[in-house]
Amino acid sequence: MTLKEKFKQSDSMDWRNDENVQIAEDFAIGFAEWYLNLWHTDDDSSFNNNSPQQLLEIYKQEKGL
Repeated sequence: MTLKEKFKQSDSMDWRNDENVQIAEDFAIGFAEWYLNLWHTDDDSSFNNNSPQQLLEIYKQEKGL
């Protein structure tokens, strides 16, 4: 399920809603873990050859978000 779909499925449009905060926190933590893993194990220089925005897009594609 994409990130956008998760937010649409949420009961509230208020971003401060506990469910929405949890969705955002899970995404942020998942990206941080992926980023750190990439930083430590990058064999093909993806980490060095991509901007943070590009890395975020790669993460979302890999995770189906």
